[in-house]
Amino acid sequence: MFKPVTAKSVDEYINMLTPERKKTILYLHEKIQKASPKLKAHFSYNMLGYGSFKYKNYKKEIIDWPTIALASQKNYISLYICALENGEYIAEKYKDKLGKVNVGRSCIRFKKLEDLNITEVEKIIKLASKNPGLTV
Repeated sequence: MFKPVTAKSVDEYINMLTPERKKTILYLHEKIQKASPKLKAHFSYNMLGYGSFKYKNYKKEIIDWPTIALASQKNYISLYICALENGEYIAEKYKDKLGKVNVGRSCIRFKKLEDLNITEVEKIIKLASKNPGLTV
């Protein structure tokens, strides 16, 4: 699913990033923690995770999946909002307000921090912390 990294913790993951990506990831890491303090930060599935819920993956295994996740990909940064509001994926529902991004169900992809509408991102992070999880 994700390119494997050698990191085993939140700090190791952040410290392995390039300076530009590190700055962006740290900024968002702090925003996520401030907007949703009940969702504890952890490292899982080669990305930063916040909170978790039971999820059935493509192998039909029940796993603990992050409610919110943040990952540095090769060509962009991904912010995952794995939550629904009234049966709709929150990221898709608010995609027109999120800035110069590409949205697919729960994933918000962007190249630079300036591409994100941070005010709207904070709103959907708060919504996700109240409505965690998809389906098992």
